[in-house]
Amino acid sequence: MRYLIGIDEAGRGPLAGPVAVGAVMVPPGFDWRSVRGVRDSKQLSYKQREDMYATIKQLESAQELSYAVSFSSAEVIDKCGIGYAIRRALYRSTMRLRASPKRCSVLLDGGLVAPHCFSMQKTIIRGDETEPIISLASIVAKVLRDRLMVRLGDEYPEYGFEVHKGYGTLAHRRAVRVHGLSPLHRTTFCTRLQGS
Repeated sequence: MRYLIGIDEAGRGPLAGPVAVGAVMVPPGFDWRSVRGVRDSKQLSYKQREDMYATIKQLESAQELSYAVSFSSAEVIDKCGIGYAIRRALYRSTMRLRASPKRCSVLLDGGLVAPHCFSMQKTIIRGDETEPIISLASIVAKVLRDRLMVRLGDEYPEYGFEVHKGYGTLAHRRAVRVHGLSPLHRTTFCTRLQGS
């Protein structure tokens, strides 16, 4: 019997802040009724995501699952590209699970690929919508990235990170035009804003 790992990312497209990769691992015989209603984080409201994250934390405390979320900063994204930044965070998340690759099957969303040592892996387009284990990973990545952006909003109040989480909303773009770029901004994602 194999452990099952789900992997997804959050924050690929924002103008500011890190990208996050979540990994969730459940043992054989995991009771999926304990996470009934789990769906892709983008299909859940803020409260639904927070409630599901609280459930995930409880299941972790009961040693019924484990999870990890890792970040790659805007600086890494600018220096090495978003693809590298995601791979870096993904590697760190899978290693933090301390999983034995030979005893695990890995399901990943979209174009993600697990480290080569995980021979049993499958990438599923829109897997966050169809595979509960990937949905769990999308939730932990989204919740912890959003919480980080709220904290960073306190440090840089002029940008409103706590509201838009770094995405390119009209208010965010206007703030960049007024205040310039912060150290949290991905300069390679903001070239059009800088020129306007």
